[in-house]
Amino acid sequence: MRQQYRAAISAAVSLFLAGPPAFAQAEPNHDLREITVGMPVSEIPNAGYVNLTCAGDAGRKLSDWSAWRECPSDKDAIHAVRFEFDPQTSREGTMVAGHPVILTALIDDSGTVFGLKIDTDPNARFYVRKKAFLFGVQVRSRYGAEGWACTQRQPEPSEEPVGGVYISESCSKAVGGRIVLVERDLFRRSGQDARTFVDQTRVKIIREQK
Repeated sequence: MRQQYRAAISAAVSLFLAGPPAFAQAEPNHDLREITVGMPVSEIPNAGYVNLTCAGDAGRKLSDWSAWRECPSDKDAIHAVRFEFDPQTSREGTMVAGHPVILTALIDDSGTVFGLKIDTDPNARFYVRKKAFLFGVQVRSRYGAEGWACTQRQPEPSEEPVGGVYISESCSKAVGGRIVLVERDLFRRSGQDARTFVDQTRVKIIREQK
């Protein structure tokens, strides 16, 4: 069984490297649909977005984007709003480039979108979750292949490759007045079975501080 999953991971890597990125584009005007880091939150349309809640309190539901102040701010005066795509306009659910994701808008006290967080969903079906580490490569392609500063962490004694691949990478790039941070991991911890391993991408896009 483990050989089967090792082959599946290797096939996913080969398939991605053989084909074009799902959304290759240098310096896009928008970071996520109609949302761009640095824009006023009042300009985000309500249509197309549902289940707005406070990231720190999922039980606190917001009526629309104008209610962002109902979410408490953190020490940096940032309000975090979790949201999803409306299934009426996104039949596949809350997905970006084919990956189920968890979305969070970071809004400062002036009502400006300070940042966006796009994290692969750890509760997605195994078939798509096993490819979560590829999402980070797609994001880097979207913002242009050049100019990334990346570091690769070495495995801990309790970590091992999955399908012969070990990834624990962090990359950043300044583009168009914002900083794009991409972290991705693919490894198995000691004791985890063939279907249980760390496989994720975490993306954070924030306004560049001047």
